[in-house]
Amino acid sequence: MSSQTPTPPSRTAFVPGERLAGWIGRFEASHGPAAAEQTDTALELTAEDGASALLEAPWPEDGRPGTGTTTAERLAALAGQARTMGIVLLRRGGYAVGLARGGELVASKAGRRRVQSRTAAGGWSQQRYARRRANQADELVEAAAGHAAAILLPAAPEYLVLGGDRALCRALLAEPKAARLGTLPQLRFLDVPDPTAAVLRRAAADAAAVRITVTDAPGPAS
Repeated sequence: MSSQTPTPPSRTAFVPGERLAGWIGRFEASHGPAAAEQTDTALELTAEDGASALLEAPWPEDGRPGTGTTTAERLAALAGQARTMGIVLLRRGGYAVGLARGGELVASKAGRRRVQSRTAAGGWSQQRYARRRANQADELVEAAAGHAAAILLPAAPEYLVLGGDRALCRALLAEPKAARLGTLPQLRFLDVPDPTAAVLRRAAADAAAVRITVTDAPGPAS
């Protein structure tokens, strides 16, 4: 029987630029000195024990690279730039829209509009539920699109950040009133729970932070 090495677990963290040096120090203290491999907006660390960490900038350089003598310093400085983002979070439980600069919200709106769950009933009942569910989703998307247009379009943010339900987000960008938002460069999609004011604040901070994916050292073959 051939031996098989289990896939090591990984996890993701969001670290503000000003805390990146401390995070790297703690990573090396736990896993040993790390070799670094770099790209323009990312840094991969491979530690002595085999654990690795992929550090990704929140946005592209766009002609404004970070400053510093090391890749880590430049990555931290790039993340520390106060760029503006329009954030739209949509799930069946509601919506949240915000304008953020440097990871802080400067304008926002959140609301709840329930979209019914799918039903296992058949026949006319299933069709009735499906129509009701579609109408509720349309109302949710229309409300969120209106707030997104009112808050974000006058501010002309540099980037758009979407999160939550991908299908609902696509539907929002198809709304005529919010269609111009689709022309903005999009940053990474965020996986968020039902949007609330607190979830939106967290999303604004995460969208402006360095995304770090840590993969544990490979385990013994089984």
